[in-house]
Amino acid sequence: MRTTDAPGLKAASVTAVLIGLGFLLGFGRDLLLARTFGADSGTDAFLVAWMVPETAAPLLIEGAMAFLMVPLFSRAAQLGDDVGHLVSATLPHMSVALAVLSVVTAAGAPWLVALLAPGIADAELAVRCMRFTSVTILMFGLAGYASAALRAHHVFGPPATVTVAYNLGIVACVACFHDLGVSAAAMGVAIGGAAMVLVQAPAFVRRLGLPRRPTATMLLPLGAFVPVAAFTLERQGQVFVERFVGSSLAEGSITHLNYAQKIAQVPMMLSLVVATVSFPHLVRAVTAGDSVAAWRRLTDDLLAAAAIVLPATVVLVVCAPDIVRLLLQYGAFTDTDTAATAEIMRVYALGLLGQAIVSVACRVFFCGSRPSWYPAMAMVAGLAATIALAVPSSGAVGIAAANAAGITLTAAILLAGLRGPAVGMPVREIARPAACLVLAAVVAAAAGWITRSLLEGLPSAAALVLAALATAAAFFAVTALTGTEEINRMTRMRGRS
Repeated sequence: MRTTDAPGLKAASVTAVLIGLGFLLGFGRDLLLARTFGADSGTDAFLVAWMVPETAAPLLIEGAMAFLMVPLFSRAAQLGDDVGHLVSATLPHMSVALAVLSVVTAAGAPWLVALLAPGIADAELAVRCMRFTSVTILMFGLAGYASAALRAHHVFGPPATVTVAYNLGIVACVACFHDLGVSAAAMGVAIGGAAMVLVQAPAFVRRLGLPRRPTATMLLPLGAFVPVAAFTLERQGQVFVERFVGSSLAEGSITHLNYAQKIAQVPMMLSLVVATVSFPHLVRAVTAGDSVAAWRRLTDDLLAAAAIVLPATVVLVVCAPDIVRLLLQYGAFTDTDTAATAEIMRVYALGLLGQAIVSVACRVFFCGSRPSWYPAMAMVAGLAATIALAVPSSGAVGIAAANAAGITLTAAILLAGLRGPAVGMPVREIARPAACLVLAAVVAAAAGWITRSLLEGLPSAAALVLAALATAAAFFAVTALTGTEEINRMTRMRGRS
């Protein structure tokens, strides 16, 4: 019998609140960018430069760095090893490597812009912005390292503040230096990256101490890092495809794709709060060879993520124009921009369940001392599908459809892999509650469309609230009528004894 773990619940609650605040600030950031700069060649140039932190963030904060360092720190703590020695043996070497990579990226910005977005209208501005954003490679690496170390020691507050710090840096720079154009946003990215390190530094030093004299006895294990990094970069490759193909479309297309993606991903990211808190426990279960505890943890996380993402997807699809209009249609962001972004978001949202499944399921493959290549191979298949389907003739909506199809294929392959000997999870155990969630989403979609069609003429805010309420009511009514006790249990933020 599993019981509620009050510290785990508290950690999840604190993390959820801080991440939610970070997302609110992210919305404020996007609203400010849209209102100040609109959607044109300048914002497209900034978003090409933003590909540097967009790539560095999943690789060095929540992705490869976490998958590599959380297990290392968790195992060291579990075995009673000297954690300070681990820090001294890894952090200095990693910092030097990331600093060199930042400098190389800044110096090679003209070639990177030509490679990533050959059709961009203002390449010079993109290069200038990229030189600012290259700083994030070092800053995100340090922030991700600190986050992994703290989470492995069950300290979740400071790591959850990094998104708040990052977005505050961008908002402050745009507000103060908007006369510089989108270069102000690029400056804010660099400052926000530094702030992500500073907000965690006191807790890191207090818990783990400063690195001692650097040693060469234990560099970051390349064999463990490569499969994790490959998976992370391949997943980010979908954004590369969007920018590359979008650079040949009409001005503003890259910007519309970016805003649609940012809004649609919010429920997916919120659904990962539980998985973020539970990851150290999953590592310990795998390390201890407790396969039953490991797959139960993973099952809980998968169903909890689906229970959040599916109703949110329905709302995004049904109310896309209302959501975009309320969030972004101010100042330089026009009604035409709203229509284009909403159309893209409806299609992109169809891949959110796949995004959530990939983010949760991949973790179990990275818990062992030798991370599996299976997620990277699954992502290769998904990325290939995205590349094949994302053709300029299909426009920005076609790019969004290619993204959704590719990540859904990856999710299906990962779920199939959970049945293999490496994980051994009885996937059939989640089949029934998963089917009930899908049924609930279908019913909720019908309720949402009917409700929204009856509300024509109402202000967007009122229509959005009423349609969302109807959708939520239908979704949870179906889950209650199907008697899926598993769903009720999964959707509660619980720990285990």
